[in-house]
Amino acid sequence: MLRIGICDDTAAARENLRLLCLKHFRLEEPEFFEFSTGDGAVRWLKGHPGALDLLFLDIEMPGRSGMEAAEAIRAFDREVLLAFVTSYTDYVYDGYAVGAVGYLVKPVSEEKLSSLLDRAAAALEQRAPAVYTLRNAQGMFKVPLREILYAASDRRQVTLTTSRGDYTFYGKLDDVAAQLGAGFVRIHQRYLVNARAVSAVVGASVQVGEVHLPISRSLHQQAAMALARAMVGEG
Repeated sequence: MLRIGICDDTAAARENLRLLCLKHFRLEEPEFFEFSTGDGAVRWLKGHPGALDLLFLDIEMPGRSGMEAAEAIRAFDREVLLAFVTSYTDYVYDGYAVGAVGYLVKPVSEEKLSSLLDRAAAALEQRAPAVYTLRNAQGMFKVPLREILYAASDRRQVTLTTSRGDYTFYGKLDDVAAQLGAGFVRIHQRYLVNARAVSAVVGASVQVGEVHLPISRSLHQQAAMALARAMVGEG
C-alpha cells in the first residue's frame, strides 16, 4: 500500500488531489496523510521516519513554503519522494535541488498526475529490496536496510534499532532474520546485528555504535566468522 502525504494550506485542494490519486489507483487505495502547513509536515516526518512514500508539497503556503519544507525534510530524510504542486511555473527548476520526482501545475491535470504517480511507483519498486517493512501501533514503516543497526527480541516483541530511532512491533526474530538477509548476523537468541554496523568484536560481545551486545556461546564461532568476513569486505 502506497503512503501519500498531501501538504496544502487549502482543504479543497488537498481533497481534490486525494480524489485524483484515488482515480489513478482504483484497485489498491493508498493511505493518505494530510498537512495544512509546511511546518506541520516537517514536524510529523521527523517524528515518523519512513512513514511516507511520497509527499506532495504546495509551494505557495503561508509561513514555511513547500520548497522550504522540502529543504528541511531533506536534511533528515533522503528517502521520501517529493513532488511539488504550484500555480506558477517559476519554481519548477528549484525542485531538482531537493531531488523532486516531479511537479504539477494547478489545476492539476489527471493525466500528468498519473504520469507522476507511475514514476514514483517505479522508483519505489527499484528500491524495494533495500527496505524492511514493518507494522506497529503507529502505522506501517519502510526502513532502509542500511539504516538498521540491530534487532532485539523480548518475548513476542522485536525492537529494530536504526540510525533514526527505534521501532517496536510484534514478531519473531527468526522471521526478521530471514527477511533481512545475509548482511545481518544472528549473534544471540535475542540479537541480530547488521554486520556493516559492527565496529568491533571484543571477546564475547560486539560493539554497535556506543552499544555492546553479547555473543552467545552456541553462536560464537559462526557469528565471529560471519562478522569478520563482513568487516574485511567479503560478506
